[in-house]
Amino acid sequence: MFTPRARRVKVLATLGPASSTPEMIARLIHAGADAFRVNMSHGSAETRASLIANIRALEPEIGRPLTILADLQGPKLRVGSFAAGKVTLATGTAFVLDLDETPGDERRVCLPHKELFAALAADARLLIDDGKVVLRCTHVAPDRITATVVTGGTVSNNKGVNVPDVVVPLPALTPKDRADLGFALDHGADWIALSFVQRPEDVAEARALIGGRASLLAKIEKPAALDRLPEILELADAVMVARGDLGVELPPEQVPPAQKRIVAMARAMGKPVVVATQMLESMIQAPTPTRAEVSGVATAIYDGADAVMLSAESAAGAWPVEAVAMMDAIARTTEGDAQYYARVHFTETATAHTTADAISAAAAAITRTIAAKATVCFTISGSTARRAARERGGAGPILCLTPARATARRMGLVWGVHAVVTKDVAGFEEMVAKAKRMALRAKIAGGGDLLVLIAGVPFSTPGTTNVVHVVRLTGTELAGRS
Repeated sequence: MFTPRARRVKVLATLGPASSTPEMIARLIHAGADAFRVNMSHGSAETRASLIANIRALEPEIGRPLTILADLQGPKLRVGSFAAGKVTLATGTAFVLDLDETPGDERRVCLPHKELFAALAADARLLIDDGKVVLRCTHVAPDRITATVVTGGTVSNNKGVNVPDVVVPLPALTPKDRADLGFALDHGADWIALSFVQRPEDVAEARALIGGRASLLAKIEKPAALDRLPEILELADAVMVARGDLGVELPPEQVPPAQKRIVAMARAMGKPVVVATQMLESMIQAPTPTRAEVSGVATAIYDGADAVMLSAESAAGAWPVEAVAMMDAIARTTEGDAQYYARVHFTETATAHTTADAISAAAAAITRTIAAKATVCFTISGSTARRAARERGGAGPILCLTPARATARRMGLVWGVHAVVTKDVAGFEEMVAKAKRMALRAKIAGGGDLLVLIAGVPFSTPGTTNVVHVVRLTGTELAGRS
């Protein structure tokens, strides 16, 4: 059995050309990766299928369930092409975007997205190439947008366009996304990351298509999503602070408070939250990060994020293993700070008026009071483990014992949870004996240590969390069956 990490926050690593082989994926796991992101924007179907198969094939060797997140591309707004391949736009000049597919020049270019012409109005901004060039609309007609160049620069063929000032009338799921979603579900992805979320209806549509076959993570990368964050969180299973795109559409100084707001609201609602993008960006090329990057990762951990993510650092960088190891080291050191739990609990997570939430809150308080080595959850759906994680109860891990492999795999993005697939229990004494046995096997406790157990009676019934129980290990429990 794989011993739990010496930290609670999870590390999500993106796979790519630098990290696609079974050998490299195994190295990333041993360096500290808990979950893997497969970017559906890149690579062929065969490449993605190979990545997923390589992860799954490692589970018996590693001895733990491995988590796969399939990240859908979402709509991509782009300008058309230029006769010369690129142009330089001067600040203060006029520039036109239209529906004419003729290659553009310094005066105009095609914007092949008719929906934008109806949505935009005078004074709205168009950010080209991640905001390197900024236009402001002066007049909008059904087939022509006249704009002033606010920030000039070079624009080349098919550069991306961001529209931060309006809700873009495009669905979050394109035909490509629908095909990729079906592919990901058929290949057993545990989480689906939904891009371009602007409104709760986007999440509802994706959830209906997923049909319970995976958990749904909503990426917050549009200002419009911030305006309806509570409704989006209510429908999603988890949320991601996608700081890259969010930092394009928001002024840079607004991204840190937006990140803290998203993390705090997700934690208050008991939804896992991932902080992502440019976490250790310099490690794409360098073997060590900048001090500012280390501080940024630590800040997300102090705020109580469930997971921190590596993008190009692990997918295409020169130092993928070192990047994961560095993320692991930052997390362990941050959580080792004597002030860590005090800072994590700056965010209030008020207990909901349910028996299950009351039991989870009580278990967390008991764990802290008696310095229990671990919390042990018996769960089928995973809801008991997620509730325990929401409380950020103590320094020990949350040992999630479940008969459902799909549930165990989804725990890779949940703070503090170490999931083990095992046979379900039928009675109270069996539950106690198994909790002791599995805690010893996982090497999270020894003779004389205390455990806090959470379960639901009757057993094997989802949604019945109603028992909290304290047990002491003697060290002789390993003689029993698993």
